[in-house]
Amino acid sequence: MAGSIHIHDGMRVGQKIGQLDWGLIVLLAVVGCIGITALYSAAGGHLAPWAARQIVHFMLGGTAMLIIALTDIKWWHRLAYPLYAAGLVLLVVVWAFGTKGMGAQRWINIGFFQLQPSELMKIAVIMALARYFHAAGGRESRRILFLIPPALMILLPVGLVMLQPDLGTAMMITLGGAGMFFIGGAPIWLFIGGTAAAVAAAPVAWHFMHDYQRQRVRIFLHPESDPLGAGYHITQSKIALGSGGVNGRGFLHGTQSHLNFLPEKQTDFIFTLWCEEWGLIGGFVLMGLFALIMVYCGWIASRCRHDFGRLLAFGLMMNFSLYCFVNVAMVMGFIPVVGVPLPLVSYGGTAVLSILAGFGLIMSCHIHRDAKLPRM
Repeated sequence: MAGSIHIHDGMRVGQKIGQLDWGLIVLLAVVGCIGITALYSAAGGHLAPWAARQIVHFMLGGTAMLIIALTDIKWWHRLAYPLYAAGLVLLVVVWAFGTKGMGAQRWINIGFFQLQPSELMKIAVIMALARYFHAAGGRESRRILFLIPPALMILLPVGLVMLQPDLGTAMMITLGGAGMFFIGGAPIWLFIGGTAAAVAAAPVAWHFMHDYQRQRVRIFLHPESDPLGAGYHITQSKIALGSGGVNGRGFLHGTQSHLNFLPEKQTDFIFTLWCEEWGLIGGFVLMGLFALIMVYCGWIASRCRHDFGRLLAFGLMMNFSLYCFVNVAMVMGFIPVVGVPLPLVSYGGTAVLSILAGFGLIMSCHIHRDAKLPRM
């Protein structure tokens, strides 16, 4: 029986299951069901090709989430650096031998699955930074020399992801890393200086950007300049959002999506599809669920008595929040289209697995919130 099995940290499996965050699990399941419903609609009322596969992704991701949650947090503390190193190796493999698609080289074909290591790297970077700042105990976070190694931890994967090229994921890793610096106690002037340096470097960055990336910025500023070309995506997205109104056009009755005017409706623009069918109310309900998940994760992080768990849970919460904010702002035309999926709603195997793995780590932080971890 589960209650009679012991884990090396002294807690029974039955005790750990009793401490699982069932409220968080229910919220994640509801959002996942919304995503599967939207993918069913995107396929015109059919489980194939996206909804059926997404169900499998959730079954695998949910199983991984529970295993990760029940694993002693000491193991995740020990594995933080090795997992980060493994992520870097996978990014190099992608760069050398990866599968190309949609103008980028981001995947490793392992037969039955297309692995996207950059998605896993978002989690690995946060784990490595959490361990690094945990070791300092908040004492050295204001020293510049102390902050150089974690800065390199961020820049190395960002550089490899930019080679693919994948500007959206590189931006997410950068923002997630900057958030970890803030939580870890880095001085505020560093963020002000970094922002000023980024603004000053914008002309140089513009010179090194690919033509399609420059075009995205131009279209963001003036989408009406090419409504049938580069501005087509965001123009159709705004039309679909507006046509949904307050109450929506009804399930399976979205005109922009079902008449194939809305591009990438199963991935980047799935929030647009959802709002066209369920309206402003449906959009607010989905964003409300995301907000509840963030609050729940913040509560878990605040209860951790060790810095590693607190930093890890807050960092993963910020990573999830960035996903949500960037995708919704992108499809509404507030920021350029950068190819960031809506978490647990957009179609994508690696994205679902990495996000649910992240929530498994957050729950492990909660279950083992009183653990004693070494400062190393």
